[in-house]
Amino acid sequence: MHQPLVFIDGDQGTTGLQIHARLHGRSDLRLLTLPDSERKDPQRRAEAINNADVAILCLPDDAAKQAVAAIINPAVRVIDASSAHRTAAGWVYGLPELDEQQAERIAQAKRVSNPGCYPTGAIALLRPLVSAGLVPADYPLTVNAVSGYSGGGRAAVERHESPDAQAAQGVLVYGLNLDHKHVPEIQQHAGLSHRPVFVPSYGSYRQGIALTIALQTRLLPAGVGAARLHACLHEHYHGARHVQLAPLVHGEAAPMLDPQAVNDSNDLRLAVFANEVHGQVLLTAVFDNLGKGASGAAVQNLDLMLAAMA
Repeated sequence: MHQPLVFIDGDQGTTGLQIHARLHGRSDLRLLTLPDSERKDPQRRAEAINNADVAILCLPDDAAKQAVAAIINPAVRVIDASSAHRTAAGWVYGLPELDEQQAERIAQAKRVSNPGCYPTGAIALLRPLVSAGLVPADYPLTVNAVSGYSGGGRAAVERHESPDAQAAQGVLVYGLNLDHKHVPEIQQHAGLSHRPVFVPSYGSYRQGIALTIALQTRLLPAGVGAARLHACLHEHYHGARHVQLAPLVHGEAAPMLDPQAVNDSNDLRLAVFANEVHGQVLLTAVFDNLGKGASGAAVQNLDLMLAAMA
C-alpha cells in the first residue's frame, strides 16, 4: 500500500507542532522530517518540499511565498497554513463546509490555503446566510472575537508560560487600526460587498475562540428573523461531521458562552441567540483556535487530499 510522503515546513511553530502531533504514528502516511541543523537551510527545505507528495507550510507569509516559489515538482500538493494565499487566485480555500462542492475542490486541489482562525468562525456563520439572501451582502457587520493567547503564536505562548512571566492581563483588545489581515479573507469568502469591522482580542487562557456577530432584524429583509437564520444554518450544516448547531435560544434562556468548550477537538459549535422584543439576533461560534482554527483544519484538508490520491 502506497504511503504518501508529507513534509511539514515549520514544524517547530505552534501550528506545525500541533499538526505533527496529530499525524505522528499514523500508518497511512509517512512524515518527512529534517534534522534540527537543516530546518532553516533553504536548499534542504526546498528539496524536502519537492520530494513530498503533500507539503504543509507553517511559516510566516513571506517565507510561505518563497517556499511555494521553490516548488519545481508539478506533482507536489500544498496546504499553506499562513495567510499568504487565502484570497489568492489559483488557491482553493480550505474550509470543506463552505458549500456542497468545497470538500471535493479541496480533495482535487494542488494548492489549498488553510483558513485563518477567526475567519473560520465568521465565514461559517455568514456565508450560508449571505448566500441565501437572508443577510444582505452590504450589511454593516461587526465581528467581535476573543481567543486564547496561543493565537499569538509561539512567542505569545512562551511569553505567557515562561517561569518568569508576569501576571497575565485579563483581556487585550487589538487590531484597533481596523486593518487586521483577516478582514479581506472574511469579506471574500463570506460573500460581503464591504469590509466588516473586526475587533479581536486575546484572553489570559491558552486556547479557544468565542466569536460573535450581532444583527438588527430591522436591517434584514422583510420576514427574516432568528428562526429563519437558524433554519438556514441547520440546512447548510446538517450532516457536517465537525460542525454542531445548537437549538435556537430565546431571551432569558441564553447561557454563558465558553470559548474553551470544544478545545482539543476539530469541532465548530455554532449558535443563534434571539431577543424578539428588541429585534436583535446574536450569531456565535466557539472553536479551538489550534484545532478547527489551525492544525485540525489542516489535517482535515490533508485527509481529503490523501483520500483522492489513494
